Amino acid sequence: MRPRGRQWWKLVGLAGVVGVAATGVVAVRAERQRKAYTPDEVRARLHERYTRAYAARDGQQEMAVTARTWRTRATAALHGVRSRLPGSS
Repeated sequence: MRPRGRQWWKLVGLAGVVGVAATGVVAVRAERQRKAYTPDEVRARLHERYTRAYAARDGQQEMAVTARTWRTRATAALHGVRSRLPGSS
């Protein structure tokens, strides 16, 4: 069964549509990989957005946003553990 007449043009058009769709899929995949964020980057962005929203609600212009380092988080966790130990005041 060989295509005749207009059937050729339908096949060419269909191939074009498939090619455009495949190119779009490749472009979207590349964009998604390029915009992939690490969990720490996502967390830092969320903290920054929360701080800005909180400052705007209080009528402040902007609050200083400092990223918490591993050391400051570990120190805060140790202080929390020490405060829960028996005999600590």
